[in-house]
Amino acid sequence: MKKRMKALAKTRPGPGLELIETEVPQPGPRDVLIRVKATSICGTDVHIYRWDGWSQQRIRPPLILGHEFAGEIVAVGEAVEGLEVGQPVSAEGHIVDHTCAACRAGQLHLCRNARVIGIDRPGAFAEYVCVPAENVWVNAPDVPPEIASLQDPFGNAVHAVYTFDLAGRSVLVSGCGPIGLMAIPVARVAGARLIIASDPNEQRLALARRMGADVVLNPRCDEVVAQVRELTGGDGVDVVLEMSGAPAAIQTALEALRPGGQVAALGLTPEPIRLDWNDLVVIKGATVQGIYGRKIWDTWHRMRALLQTGAVDLRPLITHRLPLEAYEEAFRLLMNPGDEVVAKIILYPNGMD
Repeated sequence: MKKRMKALAKTRPGPGLELIETEVPQPGPRDVLIRVKATSICGTDVHIYRWDGWSQQRIRPPLILGHEFAGEIVAVGEAVEGLEVGQPVSAEGHIVDHTCAACRAGQLHLCRNARVIGIDRPGAFAEYVCVPAENVWVNAPDVPPEIASLQDPFGNAVHAVYTFDLAGRSVLVSGCGPIGLMAIPVARVAGARLIIASDPNEQRLALARRMGADVVLNPRCDEVVAQVRELTGGDGVDVVLEMSGAPAAIQTALEALRPGGQVAALGLTPEPIRLDWNDLVVIKGATVQGIYGRKIWDTWHRMRALLQTGAVDLRPLITHRLPLEAYEEAFRLLMNPGDEVVAKIILYPNGMD
């Protein structure tokens, strides 16, 4: 195996990324080395590319980005058991400490000291990535690498949807970015009787329809709260899946929620927000559950079942496939799509064969 590889990295503070050549990482005793076949760009990667306030506080260049990926094992550490060279794999991106209160309570996804692949340690925008064996997820051989690379964000959607019982209930998906779009077919599988999707982007709403939304609403031209109430007999929706993190959308979603309704809140706001806590949460008797990451490994098993049975088809969300070297075009599309439909972009560090 070669000793050097190409990788996409944040080499210094400031906007942009750089394609570099660096050493192929060497697995430690409890690590595996993975040859990356497909990796997808996350919104977090866009934040790092832009070098926004969050990135400046969290990222320490130089750093190879990328945490959504699929590949095959090419080397294993001497202490690794149960994993073999040649297996198709992805990885849970949160490397936990197993000692904090959340970990001891079995809530590994909430580990306060988690180190994240592609954020706190080298990631998968590279020909090879090295990860702890305990974080490796063996993919079914019939799942294409492109689809397998989406399991990280797909897990967020699955985690959010299965937080509450959706059988026979009305649901508002607030925000139709990739994770919101993924949540639509999962909500259908979970038994939702009515799925309403809201987003200000018409291209995303078109994808929402394709993913199975019953009704799509654009807050720029639709009275979302009034139409939601009309669709639900004046009550409001039973469940909100808040995926946007947009302050106005959060306000609208809470107004559209029926008394006693439930909110799975995954979207992160750009800054602290103000809302009428009394009327929208307390007096309404709303349940608001924060959603972070994927439950390790419960969510992964749910994902496997949804993908292997064909209950959920993520293929419509892959709108672009590009070699790693075309990263500038990929980030341009994500930041300035214009009239083009852009959801998930797949990069191929080892070629597109």
